[in-house]
Amino acid sequence: MSTEGRMLLLGPRFWGDFSSFFVSWFNKGRLLVSLFQVPMKMPLKKVSLGSRVQEIVEEEEEPSLLDLPELALECILERLSPAGLCSMAGVCSSLRDKCRSDHLWERHLKQKWGRVIGESAHKEWQWHIASSKRLSLLDQRNQKGFIGSLNSTWPFCWFKPKSESRRKPTTCLPVDSIMALYLSLESGKFSFPAQVYNRENGHVGFMLSCYDAQLSYDSKTDTFQARYSPFARQTIEQSILWERLRAPPVDTPANVLHTTDCLNDLKPGDHIEIQWRRSKEFPYGWWYAVVGHQELCDGNENRCRCRHNDTIVLEFSQYTPGSRWRQTIINRKDHREVGNEADGFYGGIRKLYKAEEISKWKQLWPNQIVD
Repeated sequence: MSTEGRMLLLGPRFWGDFSSFFVSWFNKGRLLVSLFQVPMKMPLKKVSLGSRVQEIVEEEEEPSLLDLPELALECILERLSPAGLCSMAGVCSSLRDKCRSDHLWERHLKQKWGRVIGESAHKEWQWHIASSKRLSLLDQRNQKGFIGSLNSTWPFCWFKPKSESRRKPTTCLPVDSIMALYLSLESGKFSFPAQVYNRENGHVGFMLSCYDAQLSYDSKTDTFQARYSPFARQTIEQSILWERLRAPPVDTPANVLHTTDCLNDLKPGDHIEIQWRRSKEFPYGWWYAVVGHQELCDGNENRCRCRHNDTIVLEFSQYTPGSRWRQTIINRKDHREVGNEADGFYGGIRKLYKAEEISKWKQLWPNQIVD
């Protein structure tokens, strides 16, 4: 074979097309039959020799996916869906180990869950891992722990490969693997902290706000259930769509005042989120607002001195002019939680720099001004 031909054969384009071919066959269910289920007994061929008939074993070697070069096999596995990886993992121990590799599942986790899984969710997952390991040490014979419950949703993942002896125990999925995290999220067994826009199905009292909640996923409806603070009027909300969720943008618990570091930079027209809570007993939610002009400023850019004023005007334009919720004023020099039991309490501020964050709030804008 010429040098050019060998380069073409070993190039990434070849392996990409080659792996796509195998994946298409796998998705049709043919590979399991044609490649993996090697017959235990070879076919027999009868040969007549005079008066006797002898049975001669005709040896036939079936091709195996594991005979492929490592690069080709890796390309195939990278193109499989999560369900495909789980099915492939049930073929044999070698493929099982490869199919649950973190680098394969990390892409699936980021692609589906990256927008709603933040640092707080990963921390809670680590806590679950540590808790599960402690329970395992207390009673290693009891396999009904947190990760063991995944069997009810993805049972085919844990089946012992047919090619292995029935006397060998089934290998459990490592609790600290990314595959375990993905399947726990997918099955709804792991509820994670995130934030919900316009809570309580867009109730008028929560328009253009975002509140912390514990979310669990329902794969049948592709929606979420949210559990809010027990102080809320409605603590559980069902059928929440993906577009109403986000990962917490800052690592500040809902009952803690956020440390504001952008006060000196704020000027009219800036987009911000500010903490607000109904009373001292309630957790904070994040509310969208825009920095406005001072009362005596005409808004002319050449004459505006609002950014040098000690006070900052925040406009909540979803409320009608004259509403007590339309505006609030904070102190640039000495900002802390301000408010009262009648109007609620305003807390920390974060300035929005990313266009996608601002665009998201505009998409949630109510159809009509709120009184």
